[in-house]
Amino acid sequence: MTVVQAAVQHSRRSAPYWEWVEMYRRGIAPSKIAEVCGAAATTVRYHLQIAAKKDPGLRGEHAAAVPVTVPDPSETSLQKMQDLVALYQAEGRLPAARAKSSHEQALVSWLYRRRRESAQGTLSPVFRDGLSAIPGWDQPSRGKAADEARWQQRLNEVKALRKAGGEWPRHQKTDDPQERTLGVWLHGQRINYNHGKLAREKKLKLDKVLPGWREGRPRGGRRAS
Repeated sequence: MTVVQAAVQHSRRSAPYWEWVEMYRRGIAPSKIAEVCGAAATTVRYHLQIAAKKDPGLRGEHAAAVPVTVPDPSETSLQKMQDLVALYQAEGRLPAARAKSSHEQALVSWLYRRRRESAQGTLSPVFRDGLSAIPGWDQPSRGKAADEARWQQRLNEVKALRKAGGEWPRHQKTDDPQERTLGVWLHGQRINYNHGKLAREKKLKLDKVLPGWREGRPRGGRRAS
């Protein structure tokens, strides 16, 4: 059978032709289906249009089945990731949307794109691994009330850790993600205090709930009281 004869035979099939529909459902492009089956691309698309009208979820299944090709990050983008992580580790915060610094504003835009890629499932594994040092980086802030609730939660978690006999949590040199989360939070409180940016009511809470929080771990490995 020639290609022309095959195309004629396919065109006479009742639409939609089940084999083409299943190939499309598995993520195969209409042009590739036409090439493999020796049919006209317009005929294949016609069958798929009819199938999509009968099954509205067909195009979504096709899109989900198409392999996602994630390009390698550029050197510039990798540097922004490193800057973002450094900012978080130094100050315990993410870049501010209303920052006056053009560099910090660029980090805000960069983070927004990575969050969108994460939600779409197209985030580079390099970024996912690097940003794992920032707990909840892919969850945008829900406002001041949510930030305050999260602050109080971290305070209670460090309190529970210390009450159970644990040392001050570390923000570096630890493989425990929970310890790193609490360590980064506590480190951020110390940074804010040293820079005069810690709210008075938060300082009072820290002094009352976590005595010795500003000093942290003593030298020599002895647990601070």
